[in-house]
Amino acid sequence: MKNYFLPAAVIALAFSQQTIAQTTLPLSQQMAETAIKMWPDSFSVKPGNKARWSYDQGVILKGIEGIWQNTGDVRYFNYIQHSLDYYVKDDGSIYDYKGSDYNIDHVNNGKQILLLYRVLGKEKYKKAAQLLRDQLKTHPRTNEGGFWHKKVYPYQMWLDGLYMGQPFYAEYAQVFNEDTTFNDIANQFIYMERHARDPKTGLLYHGWDESKQQQWANKETGLSPNFWGRALGWYGMAMVDALDYFPEKHPGRDSIIGILNRFATAIVKVQDPASGLWWDVVDKPNQGKNYKEASASCMLVYTLAKAVRLGYIPESFAAKAKKGYEGIKKEFLKTENGQLNLHGTVAVSGLGGNPYRDGSFEYYMREPVIVNDPKGMGAFINCAVEMEMMPQGFAKKKTVLLDRYFNSEKRKTPGGQMDYWHYTWDERSHPGFQTFGAIFKRYGAKLASLDGAPTAADLKKANVYIIVDPDHIRDNPTPNYVDDKDVKVIQEWVKNGGSLLLMANDSNNCDLKHFNKLANAFGFTFTDKSVNMVKNDHYPTGSVLPGANNPVFKTAKNMFLKEVSTITIKAPAKANATKDGDIIIATAQYGKGKVLAVGDPWLYNEYVDGRKLPAEYDNYKAAEDLAKWLLSK
Repeated sequence: MKNYFLPAAVIALAFSQQTIAQTTLPLSQQMAETAIKMWPDSFSVKPGNKARWSYDQGVILKGIEGIWQNTGDVRYFNYIQHSLDYYVKDDGSIYDYKGSDYNIDHVNNGKQILLLYRVLGKEKYKKAAQLLRDQLKTHPRTNEGGFWHKKVYPYQMWLDGLYMGQPFYAEYAQVFNEDTTFNDIANQFIYMERHARDPKTGLLYHGWDESKQQQWANKETGLSPNFWGRALGWYGMAMVDALDYFPEKHPGRDSIIGILNRFATAIVKVQDPASGLWWDVVDKPNQGKNYKEASASCMLVYTLAKAVRLGYIPESFAAKAKKGYEGIKKEFLKTENGQLNLHGTVAVSGLGGNPYRDGSFEYYMREPVIVNDPKGMGAFINCAVEMEMMPQGFAKKKTVLLDRYFNSEKRKTPGGQMDYWHYTWDERSHPGFQTFGAIFKRYGAKLASLDGAPTAADLKKANVYIIVDPDHIRDNPTPNYVDDKDVKVIQEWVKNGGSLLLMANDSNNCDLKHFNKLANAFGFTFTDKSVNMVKNDHYPTGSVLPGANNPVFKTAKNMFLKEVSTITIKAPAKANATKDGDIIIATAQYGKGKVLAVGDPWLYNEYVDGRKLPAEYDNYKAAEDLAKWLLSK
């Protein structure tokens, strides 16, 4: 059953060495270390018990994925793979998973299975993801089409279930080109709000029983009696995470954003004004034994912070997220026995079952509150990842436009359709630009792609325009070459303040002849001379030192570039990074805008996400530096 990527001892040692070397890690990483220490291999809610396929683990791993995205530190990716390889067998079956149970909680971990499939391309992860997708194909539904929470809870929709199912469902639909599936995903949120939203407060009740047969269900509305904090948190997180995968022009996207805005308005009204936290039963702060609850507070801060960063809700909600985060740090975090612990999470709260849970206020107050509950820890890691990005969001309302016209290679997707690949925002395997794009998004920018020849109208909407490795006939039987009209349009856009990134390749892999028409307009010429011809992963051959006081690469000290076309320059171009007398990177100020030229695609996932390069190469930092430079005025 075990099929480890790295031994548990290696994983644990890697993180313990980091702790010794650096005692002021961000809080997200400190909590991740606690989780890794508690669950070095498989997962059980109570460490030491039998390993189970549990949604709690997926909440933690999603947060750890965020840390990997924000650091390029491969140890976090390795931990995700190591954890899931305990469950996912070589034939794609999943240990301790039984689809016929129709428990929507059991779908949640599929997000990390999709991550592994998209990054590594291994068939076993594809099969495992399809297994979870197959559950949704036959999962029982309400009469209008909402997923039951579980087969043992017939005709019931809980807020929790939206988080467990919909983000995975949306990512699967994107990866496998299930375009019509987005209608179903949007409807799940619409159904839940339609039935569970209280018109007076705007809050959503924990559960809805279509049959109105449950003891906890109102005989007229079918609703449970109370607004439970963590249920609201699940629903909020589900919306902002599912939106990551929605097509930009799909009408369901606007529907979910509308729900999200109503939701955000409602939850901040019941945010504790003194601490910034949320109560376990959110609208009854002064009743009985009610208490401020950690997991709900973390989830709601995450929802607000991510929704603000991605422009779904007004900027004014950021202050509410900041206040909540300060409250979380003050009230729930404690450093004990050399690790960061999270206090104040209710272990579980549900509806129905045996013994029966009636959804009353008294019921919620009876459930135990514990330290280091995995759901709470996972919610905190996700929350901290978002809040650690908030000060970096200087580029809001800016758009980074990636060319898919001059480089327009296509291949079959896992769903069997032809689509763009190779330096695209959504591609998570080696040649994709997903990691680079995530850095731009962390700074608040919006990503877009351009599938046609650039026009003045297209570029007017962009602040940064990136052209990578234009096709020649060996890549594409009908390449789109740069022509004089393209040069004129792009020149004028840069002159008026645009930031242009030109990434060539060695001459065997790139159409330099036509690309140089554009490069020459700014004083660059990509040459047929290729350098840094690395053989057998002899990484020092690819080393490029940007040097002290570099105006672009202010934190990167040692960069890796392989098989690079060198550059010659004339005014207004200036050399930025050189090696052995050859110019590797150059820049130009042109009117109000600027241009950077480099003779290699360089910042695709293979050389940025930490999985290939030795730690001494700062390509991730270089990507951060370059993104900041391109986005700055």
